Amino acid sequence: MQTKTQAEDLQNYLTDASNMRGGYAEKLFIPESTAEIRQIVREANESGTPVTISGARTGTVGGAVPFGGYVISMERMNKIKSIDRESRTAIVEPGVILRDLQKAVETEGLFYPPDPTEWSCQVGGTVATNASGSRSFKYGATRNYVRKLKIVLADGDVLNASRGDRKPLVTEGGRRIEIRSLTYPRPHVRKNVSGYFVEPQMDPVDLFIGSEGTLGVIVEIELSMLPKPEGFFSGIVFFERESDLLTFVDEARNLSLASRRGVQVLVPTVDATLLEYFDSRALKFISDKFPDVPDRMSGAIFFEQEVTSETEDTVFEAWNKLLEQHSAAVDRSWFATNEQDREKMREFRHALPVAVNEFITRHKQRKVGTDMAVPDDQFPRFLNFYKDILNASGLDYVIFGHIGDCHLHANILPKNDEEAERARHIYGRCIAQAVMLGGVVSAEHGIGKLKAKYLNVMMGERYLNEMVELKRAFDPKGILGRGNMFSV
Repeated sequence: MQTKTQAEDLQNYLTDASNMRGGYAEKLFIPESTAEIRQIVREANESGTPVTISGARTGTVGGAVPFGGYVISMERMNKIKSIDRESRTAIVEPGVILRDLQKAVETEGLFYPPDPTEWSCQVGGTVATNASGSRSFKYGATRNYVRKLKIVLADGDVLNASRGDRKPLVTEGGRRIEIRSLTYPRPHVRKNVSGYFVEPQMDPVDLFIGSEGTLGVIVEIELSMLPKPEGFFSGIVFFERESDLLTFVDEARNLSLASRRGVQVLVPTVDATLLEYFDSRALKFISDKFPDVPDRMSGAIFFEQEVTSETEDTVFEAWNKLLEQHSAAVDRSWFATNEQDREKMREFRHALPVAVNEFITRHKQRKVGTDMAVPDDQFPRFLNFYKDILNASGLDYVIFGHIGDCHLHANILPKNDEEAERARHIYGRCIAQAVMLGGVVSAEHGIGKLKAKYLNVMMGERYLNEMVELKRAFDPKGILGRGNMFSV
């Protein structure tokens, strides 16, 4: 285990992709075993020293930014312990890079669907934030694939939690953890990582998925896989009128959901794995990198669907029919059936947030990007709200994201401090509108430190206190992830 205390050695561990300023720490630990993590956490708990878990630091809400105490980097806890083709499972340490895991299981004919924008993230971080991404429209978020977790608690004891096991929580040391059931209602949205997970008759393992390092340190993860698809049919399709784009999305979403329920529909072969949106400003924003983007388009949709050699032609015909019905600019759109062309499309999708980050860094600002989601029936109203308030502001912006899940990112692009202040004010108004419409303040990025005050707005004092009480059951001194979600 490495231990570092010099400022120059700690510098890279004091920030994350949020660019949150002011981070500091007394000591950095880089352990290589569960036993070493237990020792660090036990000593920290005895002295009341805060502990921040550091993964790949790709998060955008300041969750990995320490404000005092110890930092535990998981970079050396990076072993893929096993991949079992028969049971379709993998056991990994938390520091394994997501992209490396996905490549490793593909060689065994398996497929791990969670697909966050940043492929260099660590698997432990994806569990701690319940990461999702574009493919969650069909496959769901990380939670769907977690079978077992081994967790080091704040006192250094170890807890094992498994999918389907609802027995009382008892640590390896024999301590029984008593927790009260959370009573707050979950909003009716497709994606939500705002606070601790709750649902009737839930498995205790779900408490730790999306808990952002506040309940324990995840040291081992067993994940379930899917059979590797034979292939995909993909398209990035452009629309001259936004009204056509939105009706296309509605029908593609409904057909896909009906297909999964086994409902007989007019176009039974439409079953999208993802439906991603780019507004006209987003298309213009990356047109220098992608000069083939056609002019005068109101927006575009990136779709993808699993295919086999037997279904490829009928899937193509079904999508082509749907696109023609909704007046898509089919002749100027892009389609792919092979891996090379499909990878170019995914690069197009991932290039946009990269370009936004480059713009923000160039202007020495901090990104102001929304991550709210609202119920399906409120989505058109919320999208109109976005465009009305942003157009009225005069600020530069782009809107893109997971339209299949009624979850878009409006990224405001301030060029100076005055614009940044106006952007933050608009962000607050978007939060208020989302909550008013029955939505959530964070659909996939988490709460971290930057959104803690907005979680308070969404949850209210009573339900926030339930979360605080739950945390105290696992971490009485409040040393883990201090400042993430709330202060204890």
